[in-house]
Amino acid sequence: MGCSGRATTASPRSSQQRPTVKSAQVLGRSAPVRLRIPAIGVDTPVMRLGLAPDGSVQVPPITADDRAGWYRHSPTPGQVGPSVILGHVTVGPYGDGVFRHLARLHRGDRIVARLENGTAAVFTISTVRTVAKADFPADDVYGNVDRPELRLITCGGPRTGDEYRDNVIAFATLSATTS
Repeated sequence: MGCSGRATTASPRSSQQRPTVKSAQVLGRSAPVRLRIPAIGVDTPVMRLGLAPDGSVQVPPITADDRAGWYRHSPTPGQVGPSVILGHVTVGPYGDGVFRHLARLHRGDRIVARLENGTAAVFTISTVRTVAKADFPADDVYGNVDRPELRLITCGGPRTGDEYRDNVIAFATLSATTS
């Protein structure tokens, strides 16, 4: 996975715009359109990603308006299974990537995935792991699970040229839904 955008900070919501929060319930399929991670200042549109010609998961393009990308062959956020969203840590000549601070997330931090149908899936971080790319835990990331989960992936660790040795993976579970 190549790694390289800019993150914007979330704007506060007024109390009059508060969504109705429901306990965690499985949601129907609806693609993510926005991702917010307040603990690390991420508020980004989400694009759809497929497979690269070599069969690996595509990564978002390296552009000045860096954004996260949802792997469209994974469940959508809130569906049973691991929904996978990727982002860059750096974007070449454009500087920092949207997931530049992913490794700073901690157990209990919240992630909000806004869906096309207007609902949102709220996830809570359970763990963040840094692993060598050579030892990427594909089963842990893409394997079946019996509840809605989220995986956020970027590059990390030592850098050689434009490449990073490791991947940073944040694992989260659905904790609430909003409408």
